[in-house]
Amino acid sequence: MSGSEENPFKQNYANREHLRDFALAIDESTESEYITSMADWAPVNRRIHNPKQRRKSKAHHDFGVGWGYTILRWPALVMILLWVGLLAIIYALVRVYVALYEYLVTWRGKRRQLREHLRNADSYDDWVKHAKVMDDFLGFSPWKDEPKFSMYDYKTVSRIVKSLKELVAQDKAEEIATVLQGCVKHNFAGTQDTPLYSQTYYGTKNLVHEYNDVLVKSLDLLATTNKLSKQSKRILFKSFSKNFGKSALCLSGGATFTYRHFGVVKALLENNLLPNIISGTSGGGLVAALACTRTNAELSQILVPELADRLTACWEPFPAWAVRMYKTGARFDSLDWAERCSWFTMGSLTFKEAYERTGKILNISTVPADSNSPVILCNYITSPDCVIWSALLASAAVPGILNPVVLMMKTKEGRLVPYSFGNKWKDGSLRTDIPVQALNMYFNVNFTIVSQVNPHISLFVYAPRGTVGRPVSHRKGKGWRGGFLGSAIEDLVKLEIRKWLKLMRNLNLIPRLMDQDWSSVWLQRFDGTVTLWPKIRLTDFWNILSDPSQEKLGSMIKSGERCTFPKILFIQHQINIERAIERGRRFNSNRRTPQPSSKKQSANKYQLLSTPENEIPEVYHSSSSTDQRTLWANSNNDDYETTDDDTDDGLF
Repeated sequence: MSGSEENPFKQNYANREHLRDFALAIDESTESEYITSMADWAPVNRRIHNPKQRRKSKAHHDFGVGWGYTILRWPALVMILLWVGLLAIIYALVRVYVALYEYLVTWRGKRRQLREHLRNADSYDDWVKHAKVMDDFLGFSPWKDEPKFSMYDYKTVSRIVKSLKELVAQDKAEEIATVLQGCVKHNFAGTQDTPLYSQTYYGTKNLVHEYNDVLVKSLDLLATTNKLSKQSKRILFKSFSKNFGKSALCLSGGATFTYRHFGVVKALLENNLLPNIISGTSGGGLVAALACTRTNAELSQILVPELADRLTACWEPFPAWAVRMYKTGARFDSLDWAERCSWFTMGSLTFKEAYERTGKILNISTVPADSNSPVILCNYITSPDCVIWSALLASAAVPGILNPVVLMMKTKEGRLVPYSFGNKWKDGSLRTDIPVQALNMYFNVNFTIVSQVNPHISLFVYAPRGTVGRPVSHRKGKGWRGGFLGSAIEDLVKLEIRKWLKLMRNLNLIPRLMDQDWSSVWLQRFDGTVTLWPKIRLTDFWNILSDPSQEKLGSMIKSGERCTFPKILFIQHQINIERAIERGRRFNSNRRTPQPSSKKQSANKYQLLSTPENEIPEVYHSSSSTDQRTLWANSNNDDYETTDDDTDDGLF
């Protein structure tokens, strides 16, 4: 690339006026006046206390304070922490035992060589090739041919497949609709259960493959049939969408470990599986913002090692940040980070503007500085005019790293003003790292793809019976990692640690360090329907707050890609059905208004809705009329715009 216009990394999106507005908002929020109202008869010189400057001697908790709590709190806390520390040492020893057991007993000879080929695959196609070889070598392949399995209702699935094949061949639209109403549901008959995809390195039961294929084909045929009215099809596909739900990509926090999320996004993008709904927390929010403010075409150009030139949050040398930390209590400067974040958010885009530009829904978790206020998931519904980079700063404001900041809102005149009455916000991962419940409430999400790199969580990752695309390799997948004894002790110790952490939280034993409630750091939900764990080595912890070089970022991206490869097929089966439903909704929309062709605008706004001619379902090449195929292509064409009336309830 030559020239700043051709090189996306050379572009500067920072708006100086907006940065000045942000700096002014921070200064005003830190110098707020406290106004009090006093009766005429009150003493004139009565001292008024600042509510933020309470004396430390006052009781911290409003409930449960008594002489027993006061006397026993600290001894109980010390004893529990000592016991949890001992359990952590035991847990580390158990994991060392499991690692040695697998290295010396499980992974020997040729199977170790095959695993190395699998781990070092440079592309998904390469990974699939090696995975099939591994399945054949370990004897897993015959399992795919036998429909029977206890983890799903294979008899019902088999009947559905047979019935739909016959009805599609006979083009009986009403009967197809009746069958689909019964089976187009989330995890119908257990077909989306992870154990179905955890018995082999690649693939699942052939019956499940067949079920997904015939379901998509039936949905596509039903969408274009002339035997049902558009009104009835519109209602039908709306109910399909509500029953089946949406998928979302959730990117965790984790300091610079979050740069591995770039590889996850890249792997999903290259396989056309990147969901439209993406959430991010702390550093994961930065990756989510990059993905949601760019179209897929733009995104594919910047997910390269050269992106490291823009990852410069930790640029200051030791003396400078140490002095700032001493003076302000935070290592990094909010205004400096705001300017650097502007490139990832394409300037001062708001959540609504990003959605209108790309069609992707960005969600950022933020926590109010007041521990009693509810968490907010910023998106184009809850905070449409909120500037994205201000939400990113708030979501990354870990105590000691970045001070809580004010969210900024863009006015109609283009100025930035404080959002939510100027309240301050901080790191969302402290309470809601993975906002599964909120995503379900706002967008009907019930299939979450979680990329998890939080260092305090990654240390405890363990799947005793295997996970999607990574089965237990011995005893034809029916064994236990590290043997039954090793898996049992690992689970027992981990449950014991969790029990004592819950007890400390429930009894309010944990002190508020840096004015922050830390009780949910280990006790919240960190996984999803399918969870990706990019590989993190112990040596990486030394550079957890250091900017990566291009070579290092390339390694991080590759790590994210490789952890995604085993989950691709599982994700593909979900998203193929979801997109078939959305194609049907767009095809049968109430009103379609042709728009003037504008390559740049339409590509930005509706790229995710487009379907190339060669991707039109096979059924339409053979059995549909020319008019149907043309109309189908137009329903996915950028020159057509779906109005709000077409979709009735928007995403739902």
